[in-house]
Amino acid sequence: MSKGGSLKKEAWEVLRKSIMYHHGMPIGTIAATTIDPLEDMVNYNQVFMRDFFSSGIAFLIAGEPEIVKNFLLMAVQLQGDEKQVDCFTLGEGVMPASFKVTVDQNSNQESVEADFGDAAIARVAPVDSGFWWIVLLRAYTHSTGDHSVANSPQCQLGIIRCLNLCLHDGFDTFPTLLCADGCSMIDRRMGIYGYPLDIQSLFYMALRCGKELLRQDRDMGAFVERIDKRLHALTFHMRQYFWLDHNQLNNIYRYKTEEYSYTAVNKFNIMPDSLPNWVFEFMPNKGGYMVGNVSPAFMDFRWFTIGNFLAITSSLATNQQANAIMDLVEERWDELIGEMPMKCMYPALEGEEWRIVTGCDPKNTRWSYHNSGSWPVFLWFLTAAAIKVGRPNIAHRALEIAEKRLLKDEWPEYYDGKLGRTIGKQARKLQTWTISGYLVAKLLLEDPSQAEMLFMDEDMRCRINPLARSSSSEGG
Repeated sequence: MSKGGSLKKEAWEVLRKSIMYHHGMPIGTIAATTIDPLEDMVNYNQVFMRDFFSSGIAFLIAGEPEIVKNFLLMAVQLQGDEKQVDCFTLGEGVMPASFKVTVDQNSNQESVEADFGDAAIARVAPVDSGFWWIVLLRAYTHSTGDHSVANSPQCQLGIIRCLNLCLHDGFDTFPTLLCADGCSMIDRRMGIYGYPLDIQSLFYMALRCGKELLRQDRDMGAFVERIDKRLHALTFHMRQYFWLDHNQLNNIYRYKTEEYSYTAVNKFNIMPDSLPNWVFEFMPNKGGYMVGNVSPAFMDFRWFTIGNFLAITSSLATNQQANAIMDLVEERWDELIGEMPMKCMYPALEGEEWRIVTGCDPKNTRWSYHNSGSWPVFLWFLTAAAIKVGRPNIAHRALEIAEKRLLKDEWPEYYDGKLGRTIGKQARKLQTWTISGYLVAKLLLEDPSQAEMLFMDEDMRCRINPLARSSSSEGG
């Protein structure tokens, strides 16, 4: 058996050991299985919505959809639970961050207990959980051809409840979703409050998947119209205002400020002096990416992996932008891939900026954890994006790097350092989504047709010229 084959076999064995059962049925995979019985599991013994997504895709590719079906139905059942943090009740559409099976000591009866953020660090509700659930429901439907789960009354209601949370009218002048810090995979304070890219790309994907899954025999016309309007506005906003390439960087560098008019070029009043020095070196002549956040007088120029790659697979990015993102990955290979794929964001916060933004978080020190640590789970994001643009060689190259170390290092959660050379200071071993992320990447490269369950074609009704803004800016 080849090295890659034995690694894949080992990965499957460990992944299956992470399965959680309820009344004898598989309902998900726990976040990590420990090899040290003295190690505190904290909440790593729970099924996380975002963590299970890659496990679910792996099982679907392997032709084992039962665990995915059970997970989807369990999650939507938990969505109906009362959700309260102190004296405040959360919206009925909120999905749990995680859940676990508990056993009553007296009756020996099993029950499932959900965490909606009420037990989470800093008590932040997970904005992304419901979106991952919708996208996985669509992947399950595409992979199996089984529409009965998505068409069930509880799943139809689950979709509506989740999306309805995000489609309510409010004070926002932008179609992007306003979020608190720590509401997604980056679940600690990292300065992503506002309109973080990772959430916007996932929001866009969930809107499209939800619209596709909603039954047309229901009186859903008004609700679908709300989805369509939001999608159109969100597509325009993200492609126009989040996109950054060398040309747009130069435009921002020359921006005028304090433009009070309906024809302002610098619509968000971004101060040219706020451009960080590193971005001029990071931005290649060929390539581009979607920035991390855009809001009044603020643009977060950091690279975020989830948001950029989901923008490709969901077709939020145009074909031209998608290829430019992959161009940037190749041009900045050492910075983003290094010795272990790949950075969750780039660059790291350091010094006074780290102290102010993270609140002196000892876990998010520079080049560690969410502060530009390297996470092997992102192999599947990279692979799906590379296949989508017809450049699988990029994923093959990254996978070969990861295969040299993952098994030997016992599947760590993340790696530290500029190049991702060191196993993370507090990284768990046998981390489930490290294993499943590797498996999905490996399986997709073996059979790229399986990636179709993760892809969406461009919505031609929302098509815009991605260079329109740059041209008008230069003219202004």
